[in-house]
Amino acid sequence: MRIALVADRSPSVRAHARVPRILESLRERDGLALDAYWIPTPEAVSGLEGFDGIWVLPGSPYASEEGAVNAARTAREHGIPFLGTCGGFQHALLEFARGVCGLDVAHAENDPDGGRLLLTPLRCSLAGHESLVLLTPGSLAERVIGAPSTVAAYNCSYGLDPGHEALLSAGGLAFTGRAEDGSVRVAEIPGHPFFLGTLFQPELSGERSRPHPVISAFAAAVSVRAAAALSR
Repeated sequence: MRIALVADRSPSVRAHARVPRILESLRERDGLALDAYWIPTPEAVSGLEGFDGIWVLPGSPYASEEGAVNAARTAREHGIPFLGTCGGFQHALLEFARGVCGLDVAHAENDPDGGRLLLTPLRCSLAGHESLVLLTPGSLAERVIGAPSTVAAYNCSYGLDPGHEALLSAGGLAFTGRAEDGSVRVAEIPGHPFFLGTLFQPELSGERSRPHPVISAFAAAVSVRAAAALSR
């Protein structure tokens, strides 16, 4: 089960440092042995089609916006299980806005003078904070977390500009997790085998011996895809 971990790996990024322990926990607890390959964003501009799963991890600003966006596009177009957390969530929205909705939009962190900004600075930075996320009943997010709400850990300062929400929804993107003030925190693509983006960082949560349910569900979806490929 080969997964691409798309990010510019750094020991200073907490999420990156926790990944080896998460992979070990998945193997020991769930019997899911994922063969993980770290792919720097400049190398993610092509060649991801052969992976059974793609996880775009935090660590923005990325060295290559194009690489992070292409990772999300490859997963969306090829039905590959996808998880995007923090910066990965943001760039999945960027890809959907451009690739599905045809919008000429930018990320304020990457291009603050880019004109029409899809991702803008949050009114209050969430870096280092935890807060409640309310989940849409029956959504993928609600099913995998197993509760109508969750307290999530963040380390980000950018989110979806509310003015673009309706356009992305009309294009088929479902916003299934929100803060108490209504701000978007989770997005998914209905009908895709597994396509989930969270502004929060599930890799910073979970017990030592138990990965966050979002990560476990992603790994299970990767397993299903890998098994289907072997049976063909």
